[in-house]
Amino acid sequence: MIPYGKQEIDQSDIDAVIQTLKGDWITSGPKIDEFEKAIAEYVGAKHAVAVNSGTSALDIAVGALELPEGSEIITTPFTFVATSNCILYNGCKPIFADIDLKTYNIDPDEIRKKITKKTKAIIYVDYAGQPCDIDEIREIAQEHDLKLIEDAAHAIGAEYKGKKVGSLADMTEFSFHPVKHITTGEGGIVTSNNEELVKKMRMLRNHGMDRSLRERLGPNASYAYDIKTLGRNYRITDIQCALGYSQLKKLDGIIEKRTRIAAAYAKAFDEMDGITTPFVKNDVKHAWHLYTILLDKGMDRDKFFNEMRTREIGVNVHYIPIYMFSYYKKLEGAAMDKNNFPNTNDVFSRIITLPLYPGLETIEIEKVVNAVRECTNSDKG
Repeated sequence: MIPYGKQEIDQSDIDAVIQTLKGDWITSGPKIDEFEKAIAEYVGAKHAVAVNSGTSALDIAVGALELPEGSEIITTPFTFVATSNCILYNGCKPIFADIDLKTYNIDPDEIRKKITKKTKAIIYVDYAGQPCDIDEIREIAQEHDLKLIEDAAHAIGAEYKGKKVGSLADMTEFSFHPVKHITTGEGGIVTSNNEELVKKMRMLRNHGMDRSLRERLGPNASYAYDIKTLGRNYRITDIQCALGYSQLKKLDGIIEKRTRIAAAYAKAFDEMDGITTPFVKNDVKHAWHLYTILLDKGMDRDKFFNEMRTREIGVNVHYIPIYMFSYYKKLEGAAMDKNNFPNTNDVFSRIITLPLYPGLETIEIEKVVNAVRECTNSDKG
């Protein structure tokens, strides 16, 4: 089975982890600082706060805003559920806005329609690695005094109008799950230029403490600390950050490999009937976390999915719209009515994610392409 995504670990990554295991610190130590500074420098942000998952990163980002209970946060329904769960974790209400039919990113015009007096923030997602219409979203936020959180779990290394994603919103979240560009096993990070928000996030990841472990060590240090807020234990380990720091050195090369694979798919599918390949805007650099195709209307997506799996192609579907999940159906309000999201419903019913990862070989790409051709023709037949 060719998976849709997987990590790429080499000997330098293994050596970095072993070296850390042999040292004095395996958690709450200097490797975390090193990794945070490297990520911040890479994306052009002043600060970064590393945590144990991308979900945790989203949670502390929303938590740092300290919004009144019941505040509304607008986001896309076409994302992994963590994007909206983090809103609920913090006593706020997710309000979904439909997506653009070309990019599958949240539509700024739909955002405008959903703003009320209770709206306090927008979480936009760079779907598949393609940045949103950030200038338009930022203009909306400034007009209505809203905070911006960028869910860039797919988009580390992506660029918007010549600037790397990571310093364009109030806070930007990245994920380091094994299927992402670089991995820490599990892990995430938030980048920001706002020192006050960063201070709050550092407390939120560490039980709400105002002093870290290392600040309480040494001959002249005090044991004392205070709990300033209701925090969590979202700490990431030095072991994970050693791996992440090693992986970051190869990120640009990883994106180049992903881009070449996406180009190979685009060329192979150029004249193939029955599918639509990804649309890429001229003012962005796509990071290519996912490569998706859209089946023509009338084709049976689930049949196509099953036939591809039978051919040992590990296709996937990204994503089941959040309002379709049982838990979300129980939440009150028209914001959960699937009839409000015609574009999301349409794309979901026809989308397929194909394998894309740096180690994908030419012969495997050809196998995927041939399987798509066979399954497309089978559906037509």
